[in-house]
Amino acid sequence: MPRNLKSLGDQTIPHGVRIVCASCLKDSEDQYTAEDLRQTLKEREIPASEASGMIVRLERLAARPDPGFTEAMKPEGYTINSTPTSIVITGATPQGLFYGVQTLKQMIERTDSAAPVTSAAGSATTAQAVFHAANIVDWPAMKWRGVSDDLSRGPVPTLEFQKKQIRTFASYKINLYSPYFEHTQRYASNPLFAPPGGSISASDARELVAYAAKYHITIVPDQEAFGHLHHNLTWEQYSALAETPHGEVLAPVQSGSVEVIKQMFTELAGLYPGPFLHLGADETVDLGMGQTKPDVDAQGLGAVYLDFLQRIVTALHPIGRKLLFWGDIAMDSPDLVKALPQSFKDSTIAVAWEYNPHPHGFEKYLIPYTQAGMETWVASGVNNWSRVYPNNNFAMLNIQGFVRDGQRLGSTGLLNTIWDDDGEGLEDSDWYGLLFGAAAGWQMGESSIPQFENSYGAAFHGDTTGKLNEAQKEMMQAHNVLHDEAKTGDGSDGLFWLDPLSKDGQNYAAKLRPYTHDLRLHAERAITLIAEARAANPNLRESDAIDALELGARRMDFIGLKFQLADEIAAGYERAYTMQATTDKKQRANVARELSGINGVNGRIADIRDTYSLLRDLYAQAWLRTNRPYGLRPVLEHYDYTVGLWLARADKLRSAQRQWSDTHTLPPAADLGLPLPPH
Repeated sequence: MPRNLKSLGDQTIPHGVRIVCASCLKDSEDQYTAEDLRQTLKEREIPASEASGMIVRLERLAARPDPGFTEAMKPEGYTINSTPTSIVITGATPQGLFYGVQTLKQMIERTDSAAPVTSAAGSATTAQAVFHAANIVDWPAMKWRGVSDDLSRGPVPTLEFQKKQIRTFASYKINLYSPYFEHTQRYASNPLFAPPGGSISASDARELVAYAAKYHITIVPDQEAFGHLHHNLTWEQYSALAETPHGEVLAPVQSGSVEVIKQMFTELAGLYPGPFLHLGADETVDLGMGQTKPDVDAQGLGAVYLDFLQRIVTALHPIGRKLLFWGDIAMDSPDLVKALPQSFKDSTIAVAWEYNPHPHGFEKYLIPYTQAGMETWVASGVNNWSRVYPNNNFAMLNIQGFVRDGQRLGSTGLLNTIWDDDGEGLEDSDWYGLLFGAAAGWQMGESSIPQFENSYGAAFHGDTTGKLNEAQKEMMQAHNVLHDEAKTGDGSDGLFWLDPLSKDGQNYAAKLRPYTHDLRLHAERAITLIAEARAANPNLRESDAIDALELGARRMDFIGLKFQLADEIAAGYERAYTMQATTDKKQRANVARELSGINGVNGRIADIRDTYSLLRDLYAQAWLRTNRPYGLRPVLEHYDYTVGLWLARADKLRSAQRQWSDTHTLPPAADLGLPLPPH
């Protein structure tokens, strides 16, 4: 929501719009802004150059002085003034004008409804488009509003998808994109690091930087420069630099560690010309366990960590960039942080991170740096890691609270993070949390979660039914069932893959059993709502994200289904085994029916096998819409292995069925790997 908004009601736009932009004649950035608006309207089939259309005037403040346009507004702020015949967007800078246009995009919608729309003049007419008229004065709360995107744990997006990310980020006023690298940026100086087919080339980087500039987005590479370097340090050539053999932390005692860092960041500076570079430097879990153990024992972990961080910053000083670093390690040594030299503080920004909700606030992650006089950013998370679909219950509260506290304590930037810990993350699942981060970073104070939940579907997808909003809420409720009621965590990939007939699976089954019904109803309600929204409007925007939501709901539903089916398999076999001694023909027929219910054409084993197989295909399609093929095979192998597990189980049951047919005896359940049913 803008800072100041006065709604003027809906106006019909029967003849489209006419874009007028005097500054476009001499300013290529404003020209691109006008073209961006024109392209969006074209996609919505709204004419954008009609002589009789409503005038949309794009103006620079210099050409239209406004005493109410404050100094705070000038860097990125804008105004929108609406009349029955025109819309005037004013910005002091190219960025401000661009962001005004992005807001306008959310104010003009095509309507295909045959129902009459009441115009501002009070007459009823059927219109091709409607303008939600308003007068707006708006500017951002935070200077830097960014996304940190994990490109190092499996999924590596295509360049085309990264461009789509840039366009989408910009539409919601995000102005910074930070790809996270451990080993997936390609370096001429260290060519061993990057895997073929799974890395970002120099030409990719340059092309993306140039593309992002048109959308007023700065790209800040995050290259880990201390920990999280396992893939790099497994190469024998770099083994002497590892704190522990084949570990993941550079050894500060080795001079070659700083040299490798200088090589990487010198190349990065040439590829990414923005004001920042990100050192990473989080979770240095091996530090003090190997080569630096004597130093850590003598000086303490914090002192050794901060000493090496200072050496890195000093070595990179000639590059002339401000250096970001993750704040999780240094925050535990607040006195040492205060004692850091002023040159270090002036050269760096501490990025405090925490990805869970905290009802009592996030101050503790920031205060060690603010009290030391350091600039801070906050890093929240979309809670997508290792989940069949992001847990937006946690994401919303985390983003809302951390950004609120960051603004209050003077943080100048936000990095909302995506992490693909187990390599299964799908970027199109993450938009809900990413766009709430965009809202939170722009808006002053605490952003409203209910307001976002009720506006997301219309703003992002063009869904006026509210059904996609409700589908997202159903997925949040499904996570709540698993986390709050069943106490099994949430909808994790681990739970999705867990064999429900295994010993471990049976332990979880005991917790899940009372809640699988409710879990499945929430997931299935989401699938139904998605179908209804699509039926109401076959031209919904961002269809890939809707597909990802549906896939998440199907995977969530299957978690409940497979545990239900596992119970039915165990119970059915026990009934069959109990009846095997009978000589009654009817009872013998019942044994065969029980066995067929487990392993027949429509048996429970086939249900599980077929659902895993279907989800495999849907998952592969979703992956390849956004990512390079690199990283996909391990996930598909997991699907194939699991399908194979159930095929093998079917073979065992088929053998038991033959034994019953031949001898009217059955092997014990344990011989088939089946547990006893719950009693």
